[in-house]
Amino acid sequence: MEGYVVFNKFLFQYLLVMFLVLAALAAFTVFAFVITNSGTGHAVSGRGFKDYKLGDYSHWLQKRLNDTENWKHLKSCLVKTKYCDNLIKDYPTLKEFNHAQLSPVQSGCCRPPSECGYPAKNASFYDLSFRSLSSDKDCKLYKNNPAVKCYSCDSCKAGVAQYLKQKWRIIAIFNIAVFVLLILVYLVGCCARRNASEAYYSKT
Repeated sequence: MEGYVVFNKFLFQYLLVMFLVLAALAAFTVFAFVITNSGTGHAVSGRGFKDYKLGDYSHWLQKRLNDTENWKHLKSCLVKTKYCDNLIKDYPTLKEFNHAQLSPVQSGCCRPPSECGYPAKNASFYDLSFRSLSSDKDCKLYKNNPAVKCYSCDSCKAGVAQYLKQKWRIIAIFNIAVFVLLILVYLVGCCARRNASEAYYSKT
């Protein structure tokens, strides 16, 4: 009897912990899908890259990216890693650049939004003497200076949001696979506890 009580207690604690893990995993996965459900790139006519708008993404992501301290840290990392410097090396001609499949961060942070209308001279330089008719504040924030670029733009934050969305979606899909596996393990534990109980009571 003592052995059964110990085993039964262990199984109960094990199943309780498994249940809590499953609940937490399910909650995180649902949360990940909810905050990454909105937002996508906008195709640019005649270009291989896309424009990204911060307002398209979830309020949760917008709030985190608009937080001054959060963005200060992220912007500092982008500047220090010279994220935009390789564009001119990767796409030496304007034609190559115009058809380039830029990453969301490159598209949002390394160039002004397309609606600004600034003519591109190469992958890292735009003619800012062109008078833009756009009301987008990012048009005034963009500079050709490698340390400035569009790192303070909403389009850059939107590019980061799209990057996070892609990564979180991958994590969420992986979590679903883990969740299914843990459900199977949990069911095995439930069966073991039930069988142990039946075996014990059949002897008494």
